[in-house]
Amino acid sequence: MDLNHYRFRGTWRLAAPPGAVYAALEDVPGYPRWWPDIRDVRQTGPDSGEVLVRALLPYRLVIRLTTTRRDHGAGVLEAAMDADLIGWSRWTVTADGAGGSEVLFEEDARPANALLRRLAVPAHLLFRANHAVMMHRGRRGLAAHLGAGPADGA
Repeated sequence: MDLNHYRFRGTWRLAAPPGAVYAALEDVPGYPRWWPDIRDVRQTGPDSGEVLVRALLPYRLVIRLTTTRRDHGAGVLEAAMDADLIGWSRWTVTADGAGGSEVLFEEDARPANALLRRLAVPAHLLFRANHAVMMHRGRRGLAAHLGAGPADGA
């Protein structure tokens, strides 16, 4: 098992229509307004930018994102990542059948940061837990931003 390779997959259920959820996720410069762990976003081009991330652990990540797919009809947003993390991430937004949305998040990444690579063995579980906390707060923040709670009551 390569402890420097991270694959994340999670589902958010939100009581907001898919179009509103997709629009909020497409607006990456707006993430700091609702996602407390996204500290800053700097747009570097029409389809690229840098995101500064810091959750519970005492380190920050700079992630350069370049949009590789934007398909409103399919509800898919995908970006290539480089800088402190190398890989890709994808949001897929679909209707949940009850007027809300189901949001699938997928990420495949490796740290490019030398310190994070060295800490892979002793801190692997902490890194995964840090990511889980960040995603939980992102879901809560997006639900509040959209004026709709999580559809599953969490």
